[in-house]
Amino acid sequence: MDRFDAMRVFTRIVERRSFTLAAEDLGLPRSTVTDAVKRLEARLGVRLLQRTTRTVSPTLDGEAYYQRCLTILADIEDAEGAFAGAKPKGLLRVDVHGTLARHFVLPNLPDFLATYPEIQFYMSEGDRLVDLVREGIDCVLRVGAPQDSDMIARKVALLDEVTLASPSYIAAYGMPKHPHSLDGHHMIGFRSSATGGLLPLEFSVDGDVHDVTLPATVSVNAAESYLAAAKQGLGLIQIPRYHAEHALRAGEVVEVLAGFPPSSTPVSVLYPRNRQLSPRVRVFIDWLGRIFVQSA
Repeated sequence: MDRFDAMRVFTRIVERRSFTLAAEDLGLPRSTVTDAVKRLEARLGVRLLQRTTRTVSPTLDGEAYYQRCLTILADIEDAEGAFAGAKPKGLLRVDVHGTLARHFVLPNLPDFLATYPEIQFYMSEGDRLVDLVREGIDCVLRVGAPQDSDMIARKVALLDEVTLASPSYIAAYGMPKHPHSLDGHHMIGFRSSATGGLLPLEFSVDGDVHDVTLPATVSVNAAESYLAAAKQGLGLIQIPRYHAEHALRAGEVVEVLAGFPPSSTPVSVLYPRNRQLSPRVRVFIDWLGRIFVQSA
């Protein structure tokens, strides 16, 4: 194992806080990973990692060396990728909101992998806050305004939002004509994964955005359940239009207050601020921007 391979092993151990997980990520025997660190520490003459029975963490020297390794390894990848015909390779780990994965990412993924056949793609699904470095994730794709200041966010799309209700709900409560005439109506509450609070409904009126909070007997924290509850006539909801296209065509829900739409919702890719993008992450982000434009 040369010096650069040893650096890759070391940085993955720091990020995963585990020799075993780092070995799994890199497809190496654990003994090889352990031996690589021992040789690295012997060559540098310092202790890089603090080992306990449960965790592995960098020493002060280890943290400084880790930051230098990130820069060196990124420069190497950029240098190798600069040659004509060179294509990104290696394991790409992303975390994607489930509905985005099924509607946008997975249908287009064969084309991405055909273009970059040496990239191995791993995708987890979620809407929680992810510790990208600790969990070994390269980037995450999220809906909504980014909240984590420790991440760099690149907007790749704006999703049109729509207000919906079921025909049975409209039959029971009537079709509202204006956001100011929603007395007696109900909403299905959607709980923010960041705060746990219910998100208000949002309407554009004469160029201004108005928040409206209605009584909510039912609240959920997942997009699939949100739409399913609306189909059952439990209240008004607001979701990205793409997510409701099938239900609208089937007549399971109808659009409400179309002249007062909610604000469009941004979709962003987030990645660590202190990590230079590898070529495989860079081409993936560029590809995401293209598929959202094509699918709009």
